[in-house]
Amino acid sequence: MFEDLVKFIRDLYQTNSFIPLHEPQFLGKEKEYLLDVIDSTFVSSVGKSVDTFEDRISNFTGIKYATATVNCTSAIHLSLLLAGVKEEDEVITQSFNFIAGANAISYCRADPVFVDIDRDSLTMSPIKLENFLKTNYEIREDGRCWNRVTNKRLVACLPMNSYGFPTDINGLKKICDDFHIKLIEDSAESLGSFCKSRHTGSESILSTLSFNGNKIITTGGGGMILTNDKNLHNKAKHLSTTAKLPHRWEFNHDEIGFNFRMPNLNAALGLAQLEMIEDFIISKRDIALKYQEWGIKNNLVFIKEQEGSKSNYWLNCLMTEDRHERDSLLEYTNSNNVMTRPSWTPLHLLGMYEKNFKSDLKDTVWVHERLINLPSSPILELL
Repeated sequence: MFEDLVKFIRDLYQTNSFIPLHEPQFLGKEKEYLLDVIDSTFVSSVGKSVDTFEDRISNFTGIKYATATVNCTSAIHLSLLLAGVKEEDEVITQSFNFIAGANAISYCRADPVFVDIDRDSLTMSPIKLENFLKTNYEIREDGRCWNRVTNKRLVACLPMNSYGFPTDINGLKKICDDFHIKLIEDSAESLGSFCKSRHTGSESILSTLSFNGNKIITTGGGGMILTNDKNLHNKAKHLSTTAKLPHRWEFNHDEIGFNFRMPNLNAALGLAQLEMIEDFIISKRDIALKYQEWGIKNNLVFIKEQEGSKSNYWLNCLMTEDRHERDSLLEYTNSNNVMTRPSWTPLHLLGMYEKNFKSDLKDTVWVHERLINLPSSPILELL
């Protein structure tokens, strides 16, 4: 099976050279737009490209307001602060997750709390979240949600659209509303993914995107805060620009802010990339279908989008039989110049988070022991 899989991937990408997991595609006006910014001399966080990029991401997602940041981690960090997360608070998130979300919670001096995922979607399970909250939390006289075990306030929930697969955001939203918890969606990997015809992040008070070099479109490094709340947007823009008060020459600041704004150069790259996103998504969905069809013929299981959702299939996910098969396949593919990767190490297994409050995480561990990401770069020749 290992040899057949490598052959299939090489035939798919039509090369005998090294095949990366996901590489950026620069096929549009990237050089033209970058040169325009260089000629303007406005290469840092002040410039027209940043504003235009924000507007076009907003139009693409259907979410009213966008604030461009230097990366997605800073976008999550700022979103948590905007949601009112403070020192000693708790924020529920997935253990099956890239570490940036938990780190951003820690930057707020709050505690990440880990809940389990569903195997089929790889995203936070509404049923498991609800059972965990009912068992361990209560609404007190102040109207806030409190942990009966740690006696800490639970302020927010931070689910992730893992590998581009939309979470059951409507199910999570109802539970968060019932427990007076603010919902912030980590959509770092899901630009171009939809749940019930609405873009990921649309149902949350705040959501975030990543434009890292390995994402579906890239700005080199960059992120975005999205919201339908004008007041939150204005606050995000203000805090991400060092909380500087407008003035022609004076430097006055009204609170502790952050130097989180995306540079104009990065935004210019993003504008050219965004012009290609529909082609990228069509190609990636076609690649996913080819993997799935090959998997059916070879008795292998690939993760598919859930009913009512549309995934951008950022990274294709193969489920092996067990950890031994996973590790053997990782060794074979990478030794044969086909880049594959396991899932992130579950956060509750990392030293800095192993003592954090958590639910039963058996499906998180089960998936981690089996999942492999396969090469998923778009191939526009397929169109």
